[in-house]
Amino acid sequence: MKKILIILILPFLLFSQRGKTGDELFKNKFPPNVYNKVSNSSLTISNNVDHDVIVLIRDQSKKYLRHTYIRNGDFFTFKDIPITRLYVQFKSLEFFFEDRERTVINFGEKHTFNFFYDASMEGNYFKISEEEFFKP
Repeated sequence: MKKILIILILPFLLFSQRGKTGDELFKNKFPPNVYNKVSNSSLTISNNVDHDVIVLIRDQSKKYLRHTYIRNGDFFTFKDIPITRLYVQFKSLEFFFEDRERTVINFGEKHTFNFFYDASMEGNYFKISEEEFFKP
């Protein structure tokens, strides 16, 4: 009986609880995603740090556009982004950050944004509150 119980429980323990790149973990906390099919613009975000991050992009008025989960060593492309200046915010470990630079998205442009080090150790990012991160 114990062997049968172990055989039934073991497969559930083998799978991790990590999300997959592209998952929208906080879909219930944000308004619907914003797309602009006409813009033909994209933003590729590459995560080269040693931990997973949750990336959120906002328009020039700091209104929510989209968010996604990106595993370490992986990348994700936001397609059909509205033409605007983008604010990139992210959750790294237990901290929330915003990029100091603003990415300008024009018609048909394809941008790449790289995380290549821990944001808490560099001056290109500043820490934000959890409330500011989850603001719609």
